[in-house]
Amino acid sequence: MLATAKAGTTLDTFPKYLLSNAERFADRPAMRHKDLGIWQGWSWKEQMEEVRAFAIGLSALGLKRGDKVAVVGSNRPRLYWTFAAVQSIGGVPVPVYADSVAEEMAYVLDHAEVRFAVVEDQEQVDKLLSIADKVASLKQIIYDETRGLRGYDHTHLHAYDEVREKGLALIAADPQEVSRWEASVAAGQGSDLGIILYTSGTTGRPKGVMLSNDNLVKSALHGNAFDHLGPDENIIAYLPLAWVGDHVFSYAQSYTAGFCVSCPESPETVTEDRREIAPTYFFAPPRVFEGLLTAVMVRMEDASRLKKRIFDHFLAHARKVGEPILNGEKVGFWDRLKYLAGDLLVYAPLKNRMGMSRLRVGYTAGEAIGPELFRFYRSIGLNLKQLYGQTEACVYITAQPDGNIRADTVGVPSPGVEIRIAESGEVLYRSEGVFEGYYKNDEATRATKTPDGWVHTGDAGFIDNEGHLKIIDRAKDVGKLRSGALFAPKYIENTLKFFPDIKEAVAFGDDRDFCAAFVNIDLQSVGSWAERNNLSYGSYQELAQHPEVCRIVGAHVEAANRKLSEEPMMAASQIRRFLILHKELDADDGELTRTQKVRRSFISERYGELIEALYDGSTEKYVETEMTFEDGRKGRVSATVRIFDAPVCGAAETRMKEAAE
Repeated sequence: MLATAKAGTTLDTFPKYLLSNAERFADRPAMRHKDLGIWQGWSWKEQMEEVRAFAIGLSALGLKRGDKVAVVGSNRPRLYWTFAAVQSIGGVPVPVYADSVAEEMAYVLDHAEVRFAVVEDQEQVDKLLSIADKVASLKQIIYDETRGLRGYDHTHLHAYDEVREKGLALIAADPQEVSRWEASVAAGQGSDLGIILYTSGTTGRPKGVMLSNDNLVKSALHGNAFDHLGPDENIIAYLPLAWVGDHVFSYAQSYTAGFCVSCPESPETVTEDRREIAPTYFFAPPRVFEGLLTAVMVRMEDASRLKKRIFDHFLAHARKVGEPILNGEKVGFWDRLKYLAGDLLVYAPLKNRMGMSRLRVGYTAGEAIGPELFRFYRSIGLNLKQLYGQTEACVYITAQPDGNIRADTVGVPSPGVEIRIAESGEVLYRSEGVFEGYYKNDEATRATKTPDGWVHTGDAGFIDNEGHLKIIDRAKDVGKLRSGALFAPKYIENTLKFFPDIKEAVAFGDDRDFCAAFVNIDLQSVGSWAERNNLSYGSYQELAQHPEVCRIVGAHVEAANRKLSEEPMMAASQIRRFLILHKELDADDGELTRTQKVRRSFISERYGELIEALYDGSTEKYVETEMTFEDGRKGRVSATVRIFDAPVCGAAETRMKEAAE
C-alpha cells in the first residue's frame, strides 16, 4: 500500500486517499456532472474541500463513529461525496437502490439500523417519511434537490447545502476544525467496516454484505494494476449506487487510481452524455450492450439501401479479421487495409455513436453475454472483456487478461484470488476482497464462508485446460430432465436473449419431460419493426400476441434450438414449447431483482398455471395478473396467452420421437 506524503500513514481508507489525491492531483479533474445541459467539474482539491465541509456539518448534526447512513438516489457527485464524508468520521454508508419501493427500503433501513439518510430529491424523502414508523432508528434526513420540499416540516429534514454551509461556518469560526477532521481521517483503519451493501435478494430477503476498507482498497488496487488504470482514465457513472460494481468502478478505483468520474444529467441521457465524455474505461451488464446493438440495428433498418449494404459488408469483414487484429495476431496486408477502410466508414462512426470512441478497457458481467454479441463489439475494435464477481468478493473473482480472451469463459483468477471447484461442481474462491460477513446474520455467513476463508459462490462451473473458468449456471438452478440430461436454465435463456427481439426469457425443465420457456419481447426492437411494417398496436400485450410477432419469436426459438443442438451437454434441453408473456417481467412486481436478475421461485409460484399449461398440451390459457404501473398504482392485466410448439434438431429429435413411441 502507499503512504500519504503529509501524514506518513498507510493509505488504507478512501478518505486517506482523498487527502493524498488533493496533494498529488490537486488541480486534476476528480468528478464531473452534467446539470441543465452544462458539464460542471471539480478538481481533487475541490472535491476534498466539499467532502470535508459536509463531513463537519454531519458531525454537527450528531453523526458519530459507527453510525449507519443510508444513501439513496441516482449518480450524483454529492451522493458519492457522502460515502467519503461519512467514512471520514467513522460512519458506515448503506446505499439503497433508488427504485426500491417503500416496503423494500423499510426492510433495509430498519435492518441496518440507519440513523441518517442522504437522499437525492422529494421522491426519496416522501418514501422515507412514509416508512418512518417502520424505521425507528432513523433520526435525520438530508436531501440534495430542494424542489417541492419548501412546505415540509424541517425539524428532522435538512438541505444538503444547509449542512455543507454549517461545516464551512464551523471551519471559518475555528480553523482547528480542519485539523480535527484530518485527525478523524487518520484514525480510520483498513480493518474498519467501510460499507454495507445489500444483495439484490433472488431468494428471500436481501442480506447486508459487510466490506472492510481493506477489502475494497486492496481489490481496487489489484483491479487497477490488472488493467493498467491510472489518473488519465475517464469513466461515466450510471449504474445503481447500491450495486457493488458501481461502488468499486466509480468510487474505489477512482480514489485509488486518481481518475475522473462523470455523472450523467439523468438516466435517460446516459447514452448521449457518454458520447460527450467518451470514457476510456467502461462497465455494463450484457443487457446494456444488447440494448446498444438493438438500437443500432433498428436505425440501420431505416437507412438507405446503399448505407445498409456498406454497413453489412464491412461488418462481415470485421467478423473475419477484427478480433485477430485486436489481439495482435498476424493478419494479411489487404485484410488490414480493408479493415482500416471499414473503420473509417463504419466502425469509428459506430463507436462514436455508442459513446465508445476512446474506450481502452470495457467489461461486462452479471449475466453471461451471448458469444455473437461479445464478438461483435470486439470485432469493431472495442477491447470488451468479461469478468466474474460477487458483492461478497468486492467484484473481482476472475477476469480476462488482454490477449487471452474467449467468449465462452469468464477468464482466469483475478490477482490475489484463489479458486477451486468443489466435488459438487460449485465454484469456491478466497481472496483479500472476501467480505467480513453478513450484517446481523451469522447463520448465513457460516453457510457461505468457511472458517478458512473460502466462499461458496452458488455457481456451478469448471476450470478448463488453459486455466479459464467456465460458469454453467447457478448451482441451485442446475437440474436434470427426467431422462437424466443436464438442464441449465440460464444457458438456455441467454441463448434466447441473443436475439434483439427477445428482452427476457425464463426456462423450465427440471424434473420434467422436456424444456419449455416464457419469453418477453423487446418493446423497442419489436415496436420499431411494427412501425416499419405499418402494424398498429395499442399496448405491449397486444403487440406480444400479434400472430406475426409470434411467428418471429418462433423462428428465434427454432434458431436457439439449432444452437443448443450443437452443444452435447445441452442438446436434450432444446425448447419444445414456449409462450410470450402478456406483460413485461418487472422488479416492481417482484419478478426481477433490482439488478434485473430473474426471481425463479417467485415466477414459478406466480405463473404456475401458465407453466402447467406448457406441459399439459394446452394451446392457450386465460390468465389475470396484478401489476404495478409507472405511477405506483396497482392494477390487473388479463389476457388469453397462446402456447406454441417448437421444432427440435439433431439427435434430440430422434430421442424424443422414440420416447413418444
